Amino acid sequence: MYNPLNLNGLIPQLPIIQGGMGVGISLHQLAGHVASEGGIGVISSAQIGYRESDFLTHNLQANQRALQSEIKKAHTIAPQGIIGVNIMVALKHYKEMVQSALTAGADLIISGAGLPINLPTFTKGSKVKLVPIVSSGKAADIICKMWDRKNQVAPDGIIVEGPLAGGHLGFSLDSLKEKLNVLDLVKDVKKVIIPFEEKYQRKIPVIVAGGIYTGADVKKVLDAECDGVQMATRFVTTYECDAPPAYKQAYINAHKEDIGIIKSPVGMPGRAILNQYIQSPPGNKACLYHCLEKCEVNTIPYCISNALISAAKGNVDQALLFCGSNAYKAQKLEHVSEIFTEIKEAIIH
Repeated sequence: MYNPLNLNGLIPQLPIIQGGMGVGISLHQLAGHVASEGGIGVISSAQIGYRESDFLTHNLQANQRALQSEIKKAHTIAPQGIIGVNIMVALKHYKEMVQSALTAGADLIISGAGLPINLPTFTKGSKVKLVPIVSSGKAADIICKMWDRKNQVAPDGIIVEGPLAGGHLGFSLDSLKEKLNVLDLVKDVKKVIIPFEEKYQRKIPVIVAGGIYTGADVKKVLDAECDGVQMATRFVTTYECDAPPAYKQAYINAHKEDIGIIKSPVGMPGRAILNQYIQSPPGNKACLYHCLEKCEVNTIPYCISNALISAAKGNVDQALLFCGSNAYKAQKLEHVSEIFTEIKEAIIH
């Protein structure tokens, strides 16, 4: 029997966090249904306002409006459920999106794609739980020390994302070739957090992400004395996922050899389906959104926002399709409830 996942008083029925997937892949439908099954549903804030009429002219306001709407809709689906938001540090308007999540009543904020050093400053006085994503003990150490020094707080949980995850990865291309084991990274993070657990007199849960697809995968992680899992790719091919049908079908059609590591326009390695668009980018570098704090417009192979918005709209042949290493295992659509049933059968004895 597993121990409950306790994020400093926020306790889901099951130790399952659904990973945030942008643009437009994990919105209120997926997050709400995951939360209603007893997990933590997560909305991705990345360019979430892409369907708003003023998205091009008032990008920040469109994203803020859409984020607040999606959080409220998710809470309507799961009134007693836990709804979180994934907000990337690399976003140009990081602080503003954090504050919008607070205004709309997010229960927790998950933050990666950079070190969320200032996150506690932006959320001071709120009850929202803060969970950074790291890929090394070193990153966890920096975050814990800075949060402690500047704000006298510790993370409510830490997600350790391994090299088998989808989307942007916190590893160099060379280290990805070394076949790192996420459980080894977990050991490093657990060592780092000991003094902060002692100082704040509470456990800091460690959640594992990357390559977790089946109930058996979840059980393996929990048996290794981790506190929970974050899984995303498995939820894409559900009826409830906010992705368009063509996006889901691309996962179902994918073979193992169709999934690989790419160099993202943001300068980080990422894992995606190696479609024709990614292998031979069209070279359209026009920046319409100014979504990232740093973007080398003159050297990028394509605009990542355009590529991800195309995916969200179902134009999968002209899109970037991020996915985890196990996306090829998808054979058919299923319901979120079926996934949770499988997980429960695997971890509850």
